[in-house]
Amino acid sequence: MLAHSRRMAISIINILAICYPRLGNNLGRYLSIQRIAIYKIGFIWQILNTNQACYYAMVLFQSQIGSDITSAIINNIWFILFIFLFLVPMLQRNYLQMARKSVLARLGKTRGTQVITLIHRQETISFLGIPLARYIDIEDSEKVLRAIRKAKRDVPIDIILHTPGGLALAATQIAMALKAHPAKKTVLVPHYAMSGGTLIAFAADKIIMDPHAALGPVDPQLGDMQGSYPATSLLKVVSKKKIDEIDDKTLVYAEEAQKALNQMKILLKEILEGKCDESKTQEIIEEFVSGKYTHDHPFMAKEAKSLLGECVQTNIPEEVYELMDLYRMEAGRSRPGVEYVPLMKH
Repeated sequence: MLAHSRRMAISIINILAICYPRLGNNLGRYLSIQRIAIYKIGFIWQILNTNQACYYAMVLFQSQIGSDITSAIINNIWFILFIFLFLVPMLQRNYLQMARKSVLARLGKTRGTQVITLIHRQETISFLGIPLARYIDIEDSEKVLRAIRKAKRDVPIDIILHTPGGLALAATQIAMALKAHPAKKTVLVPHYAMSGGTLIAFAADKIIMDPHAALGPVDPQLGDMQGSYPATSLLKVVSKKKIDEIDDKTLVYAEEAQKALNQMKILLKEILEGKCDESKTQEIIEEFVSGKYTHDHPFMAKEAKSLLGECVQTNIPEEVYELMDLYRMEAGRSRPGVEYVPLMKH
């Protein structure tokens, strides 16, 4: 039984070495087990899907533990569970990550651009099925700014946006960094880029949307533990009540709301500078900032084009849809919201 378990342990380490050479080798040294020369398929997980990987894993088990595979499985059930609960999901995540990078590289080569993604899907934590909403945060802004900074000054930038919005600070940083890039900037919106995502889109020279994709208002929202409130609505409530009928907290919120509204108008005017004349800029501010609509109101491609002009197009490249298929909801650890593959110029 000891020898049998030893063979099983060697099999586990060999499979880990196939998928994660550093991890497998470290385990082998730790357990003082000499690594066995096996099939030269060190990168099998890069080219095979999960089912094929599982099949080859079982072949590997059988080749190393003999013909009594049933007995081996029964006696080493925890090793088998380890494979299916931990190793297979890791294989699947790595396969998806490599597939995404391949599509990004192909899209960048086709368009001659530095492609950056800012994609937020709803995630699932572990196996409990607890939903976790993703949004633009400071970590995202750090990564996107780094990607923009690494792009050469004469290399155009494409940003694929799929986001419900997020922190105003993070979205502002990304928008201003994008606007400052000297080469052409294009934002691609396959489904939606609401709130902070729309702010980033305004900073681009061109917005390419799916015909049924949506942008959204950028009116400020103020919130506390009980929820969030539109800045314009807070100001309207205060204007309709007498001062002695309003509690101090609401008055503080109203003052902050006025500041936030003024700041957003100034910011949007700065972002649109050089793209629109004064009257058009005021029209866009009125539509997107003034609180005319609810915060989740969709500006579809046709409406966005009527407001922003010919800089809005609807010819989304097929690679973008292919990429979105690779961002399907999955269990386990959340994947990075920002990825990019540097364009290698010859």
